[in-house]
Amino acid sequence: MSPDELKEYKGLWVFIEQRNGNPVRVSLELLGKGRTLADQLDVDVTAILVGEGVSGIPEELIYYGADRVIIADDPIARDYRTEVYADIIVEQVLREKPEILLIGATCIGRDLAPRISARLETGCTADCTELHIDKEMRLIVAAKPFFGRNLMADFICPFRRPQMATVRPGVMELKAQDRKRKGKLICVDLNLKEEDIRVTVLETVRSAPDGTSLEEADKVVVGGMGLGDVKGFEMLKELADLLRAKVGATSLPVDAGWISKDYQVGQTGKAIRPRLYIGCGVSGAIQHSAGMIHSELIVAININPKADIFNFADYGIIGDVNEIVPALIKELHEMNPKI
Repeated sequence: MSPDELKEYKGLWVFIEQRNGNPVRVSLELLGKGRTLADQLDVDVTAILVGEGVSGIPEELIYYGADRVIIADDPIARDYRTEVYADIIVEQVLREKPEILLIGATCIGRDLAPRISARLETGCTADCTELHIDKEMRLIVAAKPFFGRNLMADFICPFRRPQMATVRPGVMELKAQDRKRKGKLICVDLNLKEEDIRVTVLETVRSAPDGTSLEEADKVVVGGMGLGDVKGFEMLKELADLLRAKVGATSLPVDAGWISKDYQVGQTGKAIRPRLYIGCGVSGAIQHSAGMIHSELIVAININPKADIFNFADYGIIGDVNEIVPALIKELHEMNPKI
């Protein structure tokens, strides 16, 4: 693009992923971060919301930092389909020309973002963990870790617009709502027909029965190789149920087949930011700590007093996890016999 063409693009957009009429947490995290970045550029934040029956969401998006909400509410967008969502977003981007587009690095976001960037012939930095603004160049700088978080690499897109990035859930702070904020709602009509869409969704199966994902969990109990075997995760599940927490795992138990990759927390797994993290037999290696270091309160249980996790844990218990966790379970049952 020529310098004059680049100047035509202005504003920061956040794609709002929603499920069953509720915005996913990473989209709200991005609105808060986007608000900070947009203020540095002196531009508006626009949330783009796609789905069916999403009328209850826009006000909440404004409270979290959006100045405008573009709403594409139509039965054809009820279920996520790459082709449909890409068509809708690309059409709006070409019409309004935002300079930045941020998308959560969820399963949907990782599928959608490359399709959008290819159609718009622009770059997209995937799985970012940090974002900041180069005010002099008017560029967003997207950073992500390499080599076990020993190196951080910065990426920029100086010659194409919009600048795109997907951001891992849990790495950005979820800002508090400001219910005094006002914003503009823009409803758009879709020029799509069902017969033109090549994919039909026959069934949707929810992996988290209670609707809460690991990334959104308020409390997480994570197991490492110190559990000893696959039965250790049955014990963690009981503790997690008592605490109303989610179960997570480090990479080695996943590689050993003790638990599925859906539970993996770390650089090659999921990033979490719970109020309470309990690591059971977790060593605290960089590969794992990259995904949980932003937890508000970290409790570590490990038999090795020199385990790395004790270097950043708020509370540490030195001992055999297979003795300590059953004792915790027993204590919790005694505190509340009805559980």
